[in-house]
Amino acid sequence: MTSLRSVGDSDPPVVGSDAELVTGDAEQFGLLFDRHAGALHRYCAGRVGAEVAEDVVADVFCVAFKQRDRYDADRANALPWLYGIATNLLRRRWRQEAARYRAMAKAVPPLAGGDEPALRAVERTHAAEYVRLITSALGQMPRRQRDVLLLFALADLDYGEIATALAIPVGTVRSALHRARKRLRDVLPAHADTSQEMTS
Repeated sequence: MTSLRSVGDSDPPVVGSDAELVTGDAEQFGLLFDRHAGALHRYCAGRVGAEVAEDVVADVFCVAFKQRDRYDADRANALPWLYGIATNLLRRRWRQEAARYRAMAKAVPPLAGGDEPALRAVERTHAAEYVRLITSALGQMPRRQRDVLLLFALADLDYGEIATALAIPVGTVRSALHRARKRLRDVLPAHADTSQEMTS
């Protein structure tokens, strides 16, 4: 295992793979935070907002440090594992996440060219309804479908990485993502038709 070592006062420390950092000492584990906290924060912020995301990310690394003996050292990249921990923690915050989506709908700016107050009101109503439908669809999805969809959409993980994050087979990821997309398709076309009727 490659250890953290300083070559000289002005030289940066030599850092190994994520697996080496996870299984190393506390100082090495801290470098794992430096390496991946930004990506995890973006994912969590997309779900629960930036302020709450800071707490979630801190909790992710606390949990990861406590569970580091369970990490599969054959996996050089620890990010999917960390996303899995983050997703588990976010499951407890679904109400906050749904509330954030609703708040975003209310704050949606008007589209370009929407200078008239009546048009702005219609645009905001459409955006709010769109977000309400998506939030409702996410809330009604089985937890696994929602987790797979959000890891795919917000964290930009591929099927294999999602499988690693959630400790499920790749085939299960594929089927869960297919079902989640179908649920959204079943909801959103109805909204699109309503939007056209309201603006005609």
